[in-house]
Amino acid sequence: MIWTFLKLLGCIAVLMYGMKVMSEALQKMAGPGLRHILGAMTSNRFTGVLTGMLICVAVQSSAATTVMTVSFVNAALLTLAQAISVIMGANIGTTLSAWIMSAGFSFNIVNVVWPVFLVAVILINFPKRRYLGDFLFGLSFLLFALGTLNATGREMDLAHNEAVVNFFASFDSGSYLTILLFLVIGAVLTCIAQSSAALMAITMVLCTSGVLTIYQGIALVMGENIGTTVTANVAALTANTQARRAALAHLLFNVFGVIWCLLIFYRFVNAACSLVGVDPHADTQSAARLSFVLATFHTMFNVINTSILIWFIPQLEKIVCKLLPQKSAETEEEFRLQYIQTGIMKTPEISIFQAQKETELFADKMGEMFGMVRDLYKIKDAEQFKAAYEKIRKMEEMSDRMESGIGSYLAQVGNAHLSDDSKRKIRTMIRAISELESIGDSLFNLSRTLDRKLSQNAEFTQSQEEGVATMFSLLEEAFTNMSLVLKGEGDVEVSLSVENEIDALRTELRNRNAVDVDENQYSFVVGTIFIDLIRECEKCGDYIINVVESKKGKRENAVETGALVIEPDSKKVFINGEEIPFTKTEFEILNLLIANPGKTFSRSELIDIVWPKDVVVGERVVDVNIRRIRQKLGDLADHISTRAGYGYFYE
Repeated sequence: MIWTFLKLLGCIAVLMYGMKVMSEALQKMAGPGLRHILGAMTSNRFTGVLTGMLICVAVQSSAATTVMTVSFVNAALLTLAQAISVIMGANIGTTLSAWIMSAGFSFNIVNVVWPVFLVAVILINFPKRRYLGDFLFGLSFLLFALGTLNATGREMDLAHNEAVVNFFASFDSGSYLTILLFLVIGAVLTCIAQSSAALMAITMVLCTSGVLTIYQGIALVMGENIGTTVTANVAALTANTQARRAALAHLLFNVFGVIWCLLIFYRFVNAACSLVGVDPHADTQSAARLSFVLATFHTMFNVINTSILIWFIPQLEKIVCKLLPQKSAETEEEFRLQYIQTGIMKTPEISIFQAQKETELFADKMGEMFGMVRDLYKIKDAEQFKAAYEKIRKMEEMSDRMESGIGSYLAQVGNAHLSDDSKRKIRTMIRAISELESIGDSLFNLSRTLDRKLSQNAEFTQSQEEGVATMFSLLEEAFTNMSLVLKGEGDVEVSLSVENEIDALRTELRNRNAVDVDENQYSFVVGTIFIDLIRECEKCGDYIINVVESKKGKRENAVETGALVIEPDSKKVFINGEEIPFTKTEFEILNLLIANPGKTFSRSELIDIVWPKDVVVGERVVDVNIRRIRQKLGDLADHISTRAGYGYFYE
């Protein structure tokens, strides 16, 4: 009996793993499309419900859809009203899982698992089809778990276990106290397992084995509807107020549904049973039909609940706003990442989007810090200067924490199984936040130079004042365009042009300073402070252009294809940001193939192009180098293909 119970728990674990793999694979196949759908198809409450339903059906996870929606509210890309409608739709979409499980309990579904496993394993080994392979792999585990659960339920034979039967028979299914008790049990167990699908599977096992009455099973399902919302609410505790309101609206939506359903509980359950052709009071029941009763009830409950509350979204929005009032500016924390909450990092693709928003905010903060330095330059009063200087110092500390917070978050996301595009985005953001933190250091260095200027009573001449003003104006333009580029709205060429102007102005002011000091127009101390100020401004400009270039996702003159980056100038190859050592010959072959995708090069052509003319090389040497290149490329080796009788090409 203990072994069978452990087998049951193992089946639940496999079921949860299969759903997780399926969900993540579907999200990677959809890519940014899910985000675009959420943003574009929520213009009114009806399209919002439809959107939530379709996305939940697509990713097979109401939790993923809810997390995605809360994240978008947190990023101010969805209004609270739009989010509520999407969450309602997700509740309908999640009922598909119950129907899949019902099918698993109606026939021996394990028979179809093995061919699906075979196809999945084959597809996983092809880079262009690996996400489809991942999806089928997860589906195989899901179907295998359902079939094994069904067999384990029969093996346990709980219907003939007198102790178990007597225990559940002690609860009167005709009593509301029993229904409430099982409702609470369902909610608590779902909170513990953090998977309503797993609890639904357990409920079906208990009902089809004859241990639970249909009323008790449906009470558990109602509890699962409440329990599945708790996880999102706990995770949203670290989010902003609007995101917490969206999570609370999800809880209130399901609680309202449970309340009205309890008022007509027995009539409602009987109606669901009659649709499937089941008599809830019969002594013997069809196991397959009982599982379909649970799926039917689950669907009816969510469809009717949505049909009622869709007309009251504005009122629901007002209720959650009153329950969670907006914090005043005085009570907000001094520093907090606004878009990133590690507690709800369940979908890597959305997590990357959140990190991108946080990086854009980081850039805006550095622009604000530059404005503070510019104001500091104008302050002459010592007390005012001290207060302003302290604010800049705190901003510099904040930049350190932002780099650490975003970097740690990206490191966590990077541990997941990501698409090539997502890996590229992570590399881009890691480089960007490092340069942004350097900007913060540079701006604080500027404030320290200004502190020296004030403490030593150094006064700039009119010519120096004009030079500083021009340099500050160029930096302001550089900061503005940097923020726009990170948001996908700016022009990289504008930033390059401004950087060239900054460099030219630095050189001009440095030369003029040397002449002015020689001519005793001001002291050496003043000249030193002035040139330190200009040099730091130029250094800040360099960091800004580094941020802008990082947005391109590759180094200057680099060739990038997915996770593979080649730098022709430095003869370096990177895979997922890690440098891979290549010999000169291997590099030349790889660079040639990638620069001409789809074009087949014969062995003799490769010898003529890559090797020096005075070197005699056999065709076998080409094959050896290709083999070594494939070994170093690892998972990307399949991109170099052989065309039998012709040669090699990159696809």
